[in-house]
Amino acid sequence: MAHRASLTVDPGGVGAQRFFESVSETSIRSYIADARYRYLVAEDDERIAGFIGIRDGTHLYHLFVSAGLQGRGLARALWEQARVAALSGEATDGFTVNSSLGAVAVYRCFGFRETGPSRQEAGVVFVPMRLVPEPGTEAASA
Repeated sequence: MAHRASLTVDPGGVGAQRFFESVSETSIRSYIADARYRYLVAEDDERIAGFIGIRDGTHLYHLFVSAGLQGRGLARALWEQARVAALSGEATDGFTVNSSLGAVAVYRCFGFRETGPSRQEAGVVFVPMRLVPEPGTEAASA
């Protein structure tokens, strides 16, 4: 995994086996088959350019964009489509995400805010964040 050093406490990924298993092809296939998860995939020349997964309609579980395509708005486009899909048919009081340290600024741009300090669990460091819909927005009225 190309982003290993930016996602884990140890740059070599020591101690983060549970995380790496959660993003393995086998695990992603099982999430896609599970009704609790909703995934969207972006392709570039028939290759996966990025993907997003929402768990239980409220938790942004996975958001990955290929390194060469970052900074072009693909993450935002995936987030907007996933957010709208998650809101269709049911109301939510917000979304959560456990952001890698390097992605905090991206999630802030989406409207998420930190709910606490960075945490370390099972070899991974992350920042818990939440997006609460403002009154009168699509998320609040869904």
